[in-house]
Amino acid sequence: MNAGESIVTLPHAVAGVMVLSLNAYVLLAGADFGGGVWDLFARGPRRDAQRSAIADAIGPIWEANHVWLILVVVLLFTCFPKAFAHLSTALHVPITLMLVGIVLRGSAFTFRSYDRPDDTVQRRWGRVFAIASVVTPVLLGVCVGAVASGAVPIVPIDGTRSFTDVYLRPWWTPFSVSVGVLALAIFAHLAAVYLAWERDEPALKHDFRVRALAAAVAVFVAGTVTIALARTEAPLVFEGLTRGTVALGMHTVTAVAGLTGVWALWRRQWLVAVIAAAAQASFLLWGWAWSQFPWLVPPSHTISELAAPRITQQLVLGVLGVGTVILLPSFVYLFRIFKGRGTVFERMD
Repeated sequence: MNAGESIVTLPHAVAGVMVLSLNAYVLLAGADFGGGVWDLFARGPRRDAQRSAIADAIGPIWEANHVWLILVVVLLFTCFPKAFAHLSTALHVPITLMLVGIVLRGSAFTFRSYDRPDDTVQRRWGRVFAIASVVTPVLLGVCVGAVASGAVPIVPIDGTRSFTDVYLRPWWTPFSVSVGVLALAIFAHLAAVYLAWERDEPALKHDFRVRALAAAVAVFVAGTVTIALARTEAPLVFEGLTRGTVALGMHTVTAVAGLTGVWALWRRQWLVAVIAAAAQASFLLWGWAWSQFPWLVPPSHTISELAAPRITQQLVLGVLGVGTVILLPSFVYLFRIFKGRGTVFERMD
């Protein structure tokens, strides 16, 4: 940690809100992407029923879940403009592909629902929806991994380096790809756990329970590989994840959440499984954020160094306060209206 970096500054508060928003995106939109993964791998005599359950779970609320990613982008653009300019340029290839994937996925989901109902059309749009749901989370994780590894430092872009050196090689690394695979595994795990909880049909509960257990193993394997690769490719991340009491505490909580989730799925304790899966995903995300602190663009630019003027930070935090009062109740109301029977909220009543 930079000795001159305080934890209580306005830029740190904005950065914290960005991580909270990314956390919400993982738990909500991430599960939607995970649903697309299981749509792709729907098999057996209940294949159509599985895909129908996934479509019902995503329903009309999937578009609203992207508000959290939009909030992250807007905060980065407004409060850390130099970082936004650099990252959106240096990572424009995976970011563009990710945005294309989001658009293709949403369009395919809509067309599959409202286009001609014959099997050929349904299969075509379903295939586009599923493939985009697999590729997009990997690209999101690749971008996070590239930044965390320090592979895209803010340096002048001159004519001495090739397009590959500047725009491809920094993010196309084993570590960045491993982070992408880890993100995909987390999203698939969340989706399977949510679906196992929400469905009332015993057979579908069993199907998604098996998938959730398989995804839990995938999360463990991907996480282990990512930490191993971080030792050489992302030393700042590795140091942050392996040293200090905070890192140890986060590892412990993440491990406990993962084991609790597996136990809960095995014993069919659905609410416990949902809470454990959400906790595991959240602490993995916050572990990355803590390991990178105080750097916004590692290894040389901190959050405070790249922050916009103080008045900008103050105005943004004020607007966020007002917006939160409107946004959060609206989200709760949206879920109550459109998710229907068997949702998180109704099961808690």
